[in-house]
Amino acid sequence: MNLYVSNLPYTMTDEEFQQVFAAHGQVSAARVVKDRESGRSRGFGFVEMPVEAEALTAINTLNGKDIGGRPLRVVEARPKEDRPPRDFRGGKRE
Repeated sequence: MNLYVSNLPYTMTDEEFQQVFAAHGQVSAARVVKDRESGRSRGFGFVEMPVEAEALTAINTLNGKDIGGRPLRVVEARPKEDRPPRDFRGGKRE
């Protein structure tokens, strides 16, 4: 199961992120998303947990938990095709 985690502390590393979720089960990947130009955390990331029951436990346990002074938001990630298209022009799409 792929999880989307937001409201991460900006100082959190991939390793620290992985450890938070590893306490609740097997983690196959954990990645904090970083800004391309500055390399600074954007405050969110993705975690892949292969066992659904462990992922659900992690969601229930960590959603709202204070980490580094910030309450995490943990939900199941939506597939890319389920997201609405972005408009980078600043106006409405026609």
